[in-house]
Parts: sequence; structure tokens; C-alpha cells
Amino acid sequence: MLHIDFSLPAYRWLAVLLLGVSLLTGCSLPAQNLTDSFALPPEAARATRLGQALAAGVAAHPDKSGIHALPDPHDAFAARVLLARAAERTLDAQYYIWHGDMTGTLLLEELHEAADRGVRVRLLLDDNGTAGLDSALAALTLHPQIEVRLFNPFIVRKPKWLGYLTDFARANRRMHNKSFTADNQATIVGGRNVGDEYFGATEGILFADLDVLAVGPVVEQVSTDFDRYWASGSAYPVEQILPRVSAQQLDRLSQTAALVERDAGAAEYVAAVARSDFSRRLLAGELPLEWATTRMVTDDPAKGLGKAGPQGLLTHQLGQILDQPSSAVALVSPYFVPTAAGVDAFTALVDQGIDVRILTNSLDATDVAAVHAGYAKRRRDLLEGGVQLFEMRRLSPHLDRNESAGPFGSSGSSLHAKTFAVDGERIFVGSFNFDPRSMHLNTELGFVIDSPVLAQRVHQAFDISIPANAYEVRLGDDDRLYWIEQLGVQQVRHDREPNTGLLKRSGIWLLSILPIEWLL
Repeated sequence: MLHIDFSLPAYRWLAVLLLGVSLLTGCSLPAQNLTDSFALPPEAARATRLGQALAAGVAAHPDKSGIHALPDPHDAFAARVLLARAAERTLDAQYYIWHGDMTGTLLLEELHEAADRGVRVRLLLDDNGTAGLDSALAALTLHPQIEVRLFNPFIVRKPKWLGYLTDFARANRRMHNKSFTADNQATIVGGRNVGDEYFGATEGILFADLDVLAVGPVVEQVSTDFDRYWASGSAYPVEQILPRVSAQQLDRLSQTAALVERDAGAAEYVAAVARSDFSRRLLAGELPLEWATTRMVTDDPAKGLGKAGPQGLLTHQLGQILDQPSSAVALVSPYFVPTAAGVDAFTALVDQGIDVRILTNSLDATDVAAVHAGYAKRRRDLLEGGVQLFEMRRLSPHLDRNESAGPFGSSGSSLHAKTFAVDGERIFVGSFNFDPRSMHLNTELGFVIDSPVLAQRVHQAFDISIPANAYEVRLGDDDRLYWIEQLGVQQVRHDREPNTGLLKRSGIWLLSILPIEWLL
């Protein structure tokens, strides 16, 4: 008869783990205690400095919104700082990841200073991306003008991953939306989270990312959507989740920010804000804007609890707006997992004579290997179907993943922009990746902009800048993949995934055969 000695250390640890999990299962979220609050009403918003400055441009372009692209990371940081400083009545910020690093600390302090001026600040963060910020967020809520809520929060704060064991169905759904809105008059929407790597401040990490500033009617749509998320069944005031802190902690936030601002590493960012005339030009009505029909697409926040209907999904809205492409689709997605259905859809477009070009991260550049495995298993089928594939090169030898992004966070890849252009006429900019996680699990937000000027920039990038910074993946006569790297006028051929070892490639192959595609 088999005899098991449960006194062995391994079994004791297993028993402790099982006991811990059983105890944690009893830790459930508290009943929500939400106070009502809403975006600044349109009449009051138009009376602010921003509203008055933008009134003439908005009136001159009825039913259109003004768009200003922010591809440069320093400009994107400065724009958020200066938009916060321009706000008079309200600031609403919604993010998937907010790091407690240099740029994250400086932007938190901008929210604090705005509140000191009497601006009402609402900060909604996905709790998967708030590592190390518990004390700071709890301190901010001590301010009478600041409210902070966490989306799908974790009861156990350290280690958070235990929440995936006890409540996986909910914890696996995250809020991936990103927006920064001042006085219900101007908003920044796009792919960037808040943290050093997203603003180019981390040495060696170079994101190709994209945000847009928008003014005009689409801003009210973003504010209304923020209100939906703010009042959703997944949003909890931090007071219900985080331990209380002393009143002195709020002063320490300002002191910490002051030290960070004087640090040599912050000099470029302080200088970027100082030299930027963004807010002056915005308030003077002189900021260059592309006026275009702009529609917000967004997921119903009920998706965070698995309760959104098909009509409430961003993918449904995209399908309704974009219709059928007629000539070209150019897609940029750092985490591209097309699935079998996606392969069929893209190759069907090619069969109709439509040019389909896609840029994603190479294996060497990605920070989420499992996602690359989901893409790699479909790569050959896409190429056989006539889709042109490019993979962004590793842009620095010092590329590392920021673990505070959590298991599903994106924080160290060369490419992070999420955009696509259709027929050189329309462009999408937002948080949506072409992967099952964006489609079925995470909530997302973005704009569809009817702008040939902006759309053509994406198409032209595939002609010039993308081939210079990415590998083109091709299928040889022997049915084997190879990669073409453009080095000036010279072309270099790689017969294996460039700059990767056997162990890494083997790991990707193993992940590709596991039934995890729905998680990616």
C-alpha cells in the first residue's frame, strides 16, 4: 500500500498554500460606496479659458473635431503637464498603467497642484498597473478636490497575483483605456500609459507610440464615457481598498516630486515643459489642428465583469464605422494575435485585391513572449495569403521589461503604438491591440478619424521608415520563413528569427502549441 509522509517539507508548504488560497477565497470585494459625480456640463466647460480659446475654431468646423498628433514622447509628456496646468474646473484621467517613477511622480504632482488651485480631479486606474502606488493614491484622496478609484481592484495588495488564483474570471479582465481630459474641452487619447518608458525617459527603451490631442465634439463623448466607467460596477474608491495614511503623506508627495524634478534624469522633461509653447498656442487658438469627423469607439465598462453585450463592444463599433476597405489596410499593433478567424479575414481582403501590410514586434523586441507565440503560429498562413509582414527590430540592447506592469502589462517593447489606416482616408488611434485580450477581455478606447492627411502618414511609413527599422518577413521557395533587414542600401537576410537563441525560439514554439490563445 502506498504511504505518503505528509511531514515532508514539500507537503507542508503545499498544505500552507492550499490553506492560504482557501482563506483568500473568502476575501471578497466590499459593497460599492460611490458618490455621484459627472463631467463638467457643456455650458460651464465653454466658459473656461480653454472653452473660450477653442470656441472660434469649433464654430468654424461644425460636426468636426480638431486633432493634433503627439508622436514624440517628450511632447506627449509636456502636453499632459501643460493641459493639467491649463485646467480651471476639472481634470479626468483614466489609465491602464501608472508607474511611480520619474514621469509618473511628476504627473501625479501636477494633478495635486491642479487640485490646490480648486480643480476637481478624478483619477481612474486599472489596479493591475498601480504597483508601488498604494500610499501615494491613498494620500491623494485626503485632498478634498481629488477622488481616486481603482478598476477591478485586488483585495490582497501583496502579492497581487494571488487575486488571479481566487477570482480569475474577474481579475483577468482589465481596463486598458487611456485618456486625459481637461475642463471637458480638450483630451489626450492614444496608446501611452503613464511611466518613464512611455515617454522615452528610460535609457535604452524606445517606444514607437502615438497619442492625439482632440478638441471639439468628440471630447464630450470621451467625458461621457469616463462618467460611465467612473460609476461602473468595477470601479471602487481607494478608501474602500487601500489602508489609510497620515495627512503628512500628502505633503511628502510634493516633497518627493520636488526632489525628482531637481534630479538630473528629469532635466530633459522639465526642459521640454519649459520650452513647449503648447498651452500658449492652445489657449491662443494657434495650435495646428487637423479638423476631421472623429468618432469615439469604446467598450461598455460592463465588459470588465463579463456582462457587456455584442452591441456594446468596440469591435462592433469599428465594424460599423469602417465598412469594407477598397484598396489598402496598414495596421500597427505591438501585440498582434490574429487567431484563425483573423487570418481568414486578412487573407480575404488580399483576395479582393486589397493591399494589407502589418507591423508588430519581433521576437527580439517584444516584452511578452507568449503573445509573440500566438502571432508566430499564424505567420506562415498570413504570408501564404498575401499579407505583408514587418517586425520591429529591437531598438536598444538594454531593452528590459518593467515588472510593475503586471502579468499582462506592456512596458518594454520597441513598438507600442496601436493604429491602423484604411484606404488612405481613415485612421484609428487608441488602446486596442489586434489580439483576443483586447477583443474579449480588456476594455478599450480609441478614435476613428476621417483624415486623409493622418491616414496617409501611416501608409507612407510602410514605404519609408518601417522598412528602415523593421525586419520584413518573407516565405521562401522552400516554404521556410526568412527575415530581410535593411541596413542603409544593404539588405541582410536572416534564416532564423534575428538576434534570438535556440532556447528562446524553442520556448516560443512550446508556447505556440499550448491552448492559451484566448488569454493573449
